[in-house]
Amino acid sequence: MTETSAARPRMGRIAVASFIGTAIEFYDFYLYATASALVIDKQFFPNLGATVGQLAAFSTFAVAFIARPLGSLFFGHFGDRIGRKSMLIASLLTMGVSTVAIGLVPGYATIGIAAPILLVVLRFAQGIGLGGEWGGAALLAAEHAPKGKRGWYGMYPQLGPSIGFFFASGGFLLLSATMDESTFNAWGWRVPFLASALLVLVGLFVRLRIAETPEFSKVLDSGDRARMPLVEMARRAPWRLLGGSGAIVVCYVLFYTATTFCISYGTSELHLSKQTMLTCAIIAVWAMALATIGSSIASDRFSRRSVLIVGCGYAVLVGLVMFPLIDTGNPVLICVALALALAGMGWTYGPLGAYLPELFAVRYRYSASSFAYNLGGVLGGALAPNLATLLFAAYGGFSVGLYVAGAAVLSLVCVIALPAVGRTAKDRVHVASES
Repeated sequence: MTETSAARPRMGRIAVASFIGTAIEFYDFYLYATASALVIDKQFFPNLGATVGQLAAFSTFAVAFIARPLGSLFFGHFGDRIGRKSMLIASLLTMGVSTVAIGLVPGYATIGIAAPILLVVLRFAQGIGLGGEWGGAALLAAEHAPKGKRGWYGMYPQLGPSIGFFFASGGFLLLSATMDESTFNAWGWRVPFLASALLVLVGLFVRLRIAETPEFSKVLDSGDRARMPLVEMARRAPWRLLGGSGAIVVCYVLFYTATTFCISYGTSELHLSKQTMLTCAIIAVWAMALATIGSSIASDRFSRRSVLIVGCGYAVLVGLVMFPLIDTGNPVLICVALALALAGMGWTYGPLGAYLPELFAVRYRYSASSFAYNLGGVLGGALAPNLATLLFAAYGGFSVGLYVAGAAVLSLVCVIALPAVGRTAKDRVHVASES
């Protein structure tokens, strides 16, 4: 057997392991995003009224984003000290147990104020788990990838959100279509959360069979591990941490505006059915998946930064046309608007699976890339549904589009300020020197 043929099965297994873990983790995470738009306010905040109850539901949604940087530091520290593989298993278990437990929490009518308190605690635990997941999965793919293929293999963990959202929304669509509203609100919404237990078992089976990454193995062999990765990344690469965080803001704002906020907006303001809005989102998410693939391939041919610049510029335009299309109330045009937005998310998201790890040295890469990714989640995703709700209430739908465009400009500035890494004129992949 040749070296090339021997390497293919290994890379195939690595690709599957990095993809399936993020797909399961984001399935778990997006279950709550969809539930917060459809049912959390009714089950856990029934006495607050429609608008305040929805804001409360979106606030519990935001809790996980606040937890994610903490999870990235915890799992990142041990991922840089012990190894990528063990932390990937731990993060998957943390997320899985929390998600199943959310499906078991009684509502406000049963246990009163304890219900939303438990919900917040478990949502926080979800954020801790996801905070450790992305960095480990991205490094698993990027640090195993052959020369010139980091963008391609970095694509696999980036596809996780598309597939996770498809199955999360698809599960809710199936249940809402086969149950009357009272049954769905009473217990039907819990079924996808409980089903997560089976998916986590599959993910654990796959991840237990993978090996440690070659780049981190070299660090272990040389004894060059960082003693305090958090301190080292803050001292050596503070501007890259901030720039990397800003670069991903547009991804989160696009995604959670187009999904969580727009599903709520379509059902409450445009008076469309849950099934209609979920169907539009499920169709549109395939534009995100295709754009993720396209931009990841392009990032191996060109620099990651140039691909990201194009995506940010496109996202500015999307913000300006998104809500005029949605406000027509026409399901076809709503699909178009959501597809345009999610395509922008996918195009900017795809290269980041390779780009963020390439910004940092191997010895503290898990901590730094995870923290940058998840800090961007706080800045972009945690507040997006609430800010969109407040902007709409005060100024109308077009102001939400301006918010999306503003987030794209912020990310564009950060990307331009960061170094170009990836495929170069000399046809090689490199990690930019630190400054």
